[in-house]
Amino acid sequence: MTKRFLCIICPNSCLIEVDYTQRGVRRIGGSLCKKGDDYVQKELFFPTRVLTSSLRVTNGELPLVSVKTNQPIPKAKIMEIMKILRQTTASAPIKIGDILIKSVAQTGADIVATKGIKGGTS
Repeated sequence: MTKRFLCIICPNSCLIEVDYTQRGVRRIGGSLCKKGDDYVQKELFFPTRVLTSSLRVTNGELPLVSVKTNQPIPKAKIMEIMKILRQTTASAPIKIGDILIKSVAQTGADIVATKGIKGGTS
């Protein structure tokens, strides 16, 4: 199979073409650095993302707090984690960097607050 990627790792934004099978990469072309080759292989066989979202808040000045994973998670786990976030509520006060869910969906990644929420009305 052949696939094209626009590399997002460095400012070069290389257009990389890769020939691959389920067993591995046959040929990579178009990258100006090794980082591009590594990025393409990771995207093909183990894509990850940092997930950003929000979580409901009780007893806070605002009804939601913005959150993110503190490290990339497997792309295949995104929908499972979003379901967990929809079912979870945090209680104010919340500080930036507070861990609201540890090792979400057994990924090793924590859900952390990216905004502070003062206590107030719910």
